[in-house]
Amino acid sequence: MAEKTGEEKAPSSPENLTCPLCLDIFDEATNLTSCGHTFCRKCLKNYDLSHQDLGHMICPLCRNTTELSANRVDDFLTNVTVNGLVDDYHAKCGGMNAVLETRPKCTACKFQRDAVSFCETCNFYMCTNCDCSHEQSHFEGHEIVSIQDIINGKVSVGHQSEKCCIHKQENKDMFCADCKVHVCFKCVIVDHQIHKIKNQVHFEQELRLKVNDLVQRCATKKSELEKNIQNVEVQRHEVYTAVQRLLDDVGQAYRIKAKKLEENHRNLIESINAVKRSFDDDLNVLKSNDRKRIKGICSSITLVDNDRLRRLETDSLTAHTLLCEELDAMLKEATDHTSAAAITKKAQEKRYKPADDTRLDLGSITESTTGHTSVAAITKKAQKKTSQPADDIDLGIGSISESVHKLQVIQCVDLRGDMWGMTHYSDDSVAIGYGETHGVDIIDSAGKQEQYANIPSNIVCYDLVFQNDRSVCISTGTNEAHIYSPNESRKSTIHVKNSCYTIRINRSQSDEILISNSEKQVYIYDPTGSTLKHTIPTKHNITRQVSATRSGLLVTSSCNYIDSSVVMVYDRVGNAGKSLQAPGDIYLYAAVDEQDRVYVASVDFKNGNVMMRLYDLDGLNLKERVEFKVPNLKPSYDCCYLVSLSPNMLAFAYDKKLFFIKVSL
Repeated sequence: MAEKTGEEKAPSSPENLTCPLCLDIFDEATNLTSCGHTFCRKCLKNYDLSHQDLGHMICPLCRNTTELSANRVDDFLTNVTVNGLVDDYHAKCGGMNAVLETRPKCTACKFQRDAVSFCETCNFYMCTNCDCSHEQSHFEGHEIVSIQDIINGKVSVGHQSEKCCIHKQENKDMFCADCKVHVCFKCVIVDHQIHKIKNQVHFEQELRLKVNDLVQRCATKKSELEKNIQNVEVQRHEVYTAVQRLLDDVGQAYRIKAKKLEENHRNLIESINAVKRSFDDDLNVLKSNDRKRIKGICSSITLVDNDRLRRLETDSLTAHTLLCEELDAMLKEATDHTSAAAITKKAQEKRYKPADDTRLDLGSITESTTGHTSVAAITKKAQKKTSQPADDIDLGIGSISESVHKLQVIQCVDLRGDMWGMTHYSDDSVAIGYGETHGVDIIDSAGKQEQYANIPSNIVCYDLVFQNDRSVCISTGTNEAHIYSPNESRKSTIHVKNSCYTIRINRSQSDEILISNSEKQVYIYDPTGSTLKHTIPTKHNITRQVSATRSGLLVTSSCNYIDSSVVMVYDRVGNAGKSLQAPGDIYLYAAVDEQDRVYVASVDFKNGNVMMRLYDLDGLNLKERVEFKVPNLKPSYDCCYLVSLSPNMLAFAYDKKLFFIKVSL
């Protein structure tokens, strides 16, 4: 800018009216309340855009903080004094554009002629004479630009160095990178010897390059973030799609199960109505019979005595440097490209897991018996028809039953050793086989124990079964079982080849010997043990125990071995029904009673409890009929046995404990 004599100098020079941020004349000068520094309001707004997450503004010059209100920069006070000086300056200089159109004066000589060029090497504005002299050889290589190009904005030049406020004749043509201030050469010697000092021109060039780089990086970052925003919306769509899929799945499952529930409810109501009709019919019969009797009585009485008949009733350079550093730091912050996709992935991984279909079973109505002989009996029977509520976690409404189903432990017996095998002996007694302590004991529901005498007393018994003629088949290891007659003589020996596990035995209704040895098959021998009649392949990995029904079906248990505990039903050619599979550490043990009902004990050794369920055979499948909670059974050993003694008596044993359990249906 052209310098003016003291008489001609404007009330305020342009340097004093320049915003430190945009380096231009103030436009609506605005104060920061904490430090009083003044900036253009629009510059503060642009500065604030990159600090929207803060509730305060950091001064670009002194770093003091100014608290922001809800309207942020809009609530800052206008600097009325500075704005008045700006207006005076514009009026004296002929308006805003006069500042840009004013031709600089020559700084290479003392005549203050209008400059025609600028030497970037010497950092001088030059008049015509100085420009001509600058063409001599000792100025060869200097970078000279036309003043018109500068005015037109085709090129830009650095600012003339300011004079040092301490050393008045020295230019501040150095920049201290440590203190981030412009200093003169003398200041460097006095106060900044060990600091990192840069030449003003070099510093400006570096800063210009840095700003250009930041501009490019800003554009790149902006584009990247815009793409990321678009990606977030794409991922949002994917998330919504995944959520809608879940809603659709749940809705479909609800409709299916609601339909099933309605059907079951309707059937249950029909069954109840049938029960009502049956009772009504029975009552009508009784009523009719009584009326007939009344009629007969009346007739009779008429014959006897007519007279006695009666009726019945019923967010400058320093500032820019700080801003550049801050902006650089912001640009280095990584863009989160993954979180939205991760959320989508989580949403897509969500799966709807349908509940067990059997949970919708509402129950059944038990068949009623007609032909009761009295009104009191019919009423009592109807009053016993009670609704058994389903478990609260289920959808089942319950079933109509005659009485409460339960199991009751009626006897607990301490055994003389570890139980290795158990079988039915009579309707209220079992035979227990011992390995380490040898022999077999007969124990009844009253707790009476006695050793079975018709076998060698030192025999090791891993498992046993009595046949119809009271002969007993005893497993003595991994590949042999012996059959003893009631008089202690050995009738025969069964040899099981390639067996690596202890033999477990049972029998069919026709006394066939059933053998399982923790492999994928069951062996069926004739009653004498001399002939292998069938080998039935099993689908689960092992069969630990096996029982037979009256129709010849096999109910197998893998119990506590290797894989998940499974109970399955097979026919004689290896066809199988749907398996019952226990979760985690639950082991299953099955027993068949004389009515072909299947009891399954679910044993949780970790928590020390037992749950019993009764199933009916439905072809090769098991249909749950009743669930019992069995108190006072706390198994501590994973070798268990469950045996049905009669329709209303079970025996359950583990370790050195035997329980007789009464069944109430």
